[in-house]
Order: sequence, then C-alpha cells, then structure tokens
Amino acid sequence: MLEKLKALFAKYKEILLYLIFGVLTTVVNWVIYFPLVNLFSVHYQLANVIGWVAAVLFAFVTNKVFVFEKKDFSPAKVGKELLSFTLSRVVSLLSEMAVMFLFVDLIPLGENIAKVIAAVLVVVLNYVFSKLFVFADRR
Repeated sequence: MLEKLKALFAKYKEILLYLIFGVLTTVVNWVIYFPLVNLFSVHYQLANVIGWVAAVLFAFVTNKVFVFEKKDFSPAKVGKELLSFTLSRVVSLLSEMAVMFLFVDLIPLGENIAKVIAAVLVVVLNYVFSKLFVFADRR
C-alpha cells in the first residue's frame, strides 16, 4: 500500500505540490485581505491588491523551489522568471478583480463570498501560466 502511495505521489508530485503551495498562497492572501476588509474597512479592491503582492512573492519562491524545482538562481534567470511570473499573476489579479466586481457591485453577494469564488479561478489560471510560460522547460 505504501509503495502504491509513493508511486502515485511521484506521478502527480508537481500537481500535488502546486495544490499544497497554492492553498498556502491563498492563506497568505486571505490573512491580509480579510482583516483589511472586515476589521479596518479598507476597500475590497485595495485590500485585494495588498494581499496579492504578498501572495505573489510567497508563490514565486515556493513555485520555483518546490513545485517546479528550478535550480538556476543566477540574477538573470531569477529576474526573467520573476518578471514573467509577476506579469502572469497580473492577468489573474485583473481576472480576480473583475469577478469580485461582478459579485460585490453588480450581484451583491458581499466581499467575503466574492473573494472565495474568485480564488478558484485564480488557482487554475496561475497553474496554467506557471506551467506553460513561467517555469516551462524550453529546450
């Protein structure tokens, strides 16, 4: 049984690690977002951007090191990856902000519910961008 679990983990290691660190990235974002909105009455879009910045920094490091296991830490390589990572995350941020606008301002479900709904879209977009563009093996 243990061998089957190891084989299964090996087969799906990247996706499983992405999900684990994706959840942790979401936690980083939410630990910042929810108090800003609910305790300090910061506008939900501004709180979203502040949480996004912290989450992007956390996600870049964990994705590079643990998920996609990239070993090149030369300044040129890290700079290129960080730039493409950040640009791809801007696309998902804008998508998240649009979804939140829809569910907060047009279909008033509230900031908290909108944030949770938008998180699903963001996780999927971020994996696709990271896998296909940021940390892709281009040989």
